[in-house]
Amino acid sequence: MPALRIDNVTKVLGDRQFAYGLDLEGGGIVAVTGPSGSGKSTLFHLIAGFEAPDAGRILMDGADVAGLAPGERPLTYIFQDHNLFAHLDVAANVALGISPRLKLSVADDEAVAEALAKVGLSGFGTRMPQALSGGERQRAAFARALVRRRPFLLLDEPFASLDEALRRDMGDLLLELQAATGIMVLMISHDSGEIGRLARRVVEIEAGRAVFSGRAGDWAGRRRDAGRNSGQA
Repeated sequence: MPALRIDNVTKVLGDRQFAYGLDLEGGGIVAVTGPSGSGKSTLFHLIAGFEAPDAGRILMDGADVAGLAPGERPLTYIFQDHNLFAHLDVAANVALGISPRLKLSVADDEAVAEALAKVGLSGFGTRMPQALSGGERQRAAFARALVRRRPFLLLDEPFASLDEALRRDMGDLLLELQAATGIMVLMISHDSGEIGRLARRVVEIEAGRAVFSGRAGDWAGRRRDAGRNSGQA
């Protein structure tokens, strides 16, 4: 099972200081939540290698990846938008997860077709990204994550631009893909309903630090207690 440990990682950006400590084990979906500007994306950028920590270790399955380039880390990162290259068709965008130079074997082509089928995009391989809906573009990004076969998947508010029905459909797809692969999914979300439906664990970030890390049910109870206390004040 995948294991992620953020060991006393610090980062200073301008006049802001971030300090993270987390220990996450097993597969499943981990929701990362907190106010806007609290440090959720900074945490993801440190894990992914877009930012280098000033101190501390980032351990993925026991190996410190803090000194590795983003492409060398055992993870896939899916953004809210702009996950696909506009000049490549859907199949080529997915195939980038296997070979950045698109030098593919017959087996690779079959893997791309299989991944597209798993995300409900059979027959979409020759379409261009601009011909897809927002949900279809995110499905294609998930297909690329499947062919990459990395044990960690980071999702930066992946459904924020979708309507409610599509958000639910994509959440169901994410649950199916996670169950089929056993990967650890870290997903930034501000939607408490979405978190309750999808997440096994929750990490809450405030002012550049993790103030809660635990089971989703415990997080929901904490929120209810805070609401009752504020109502009594």
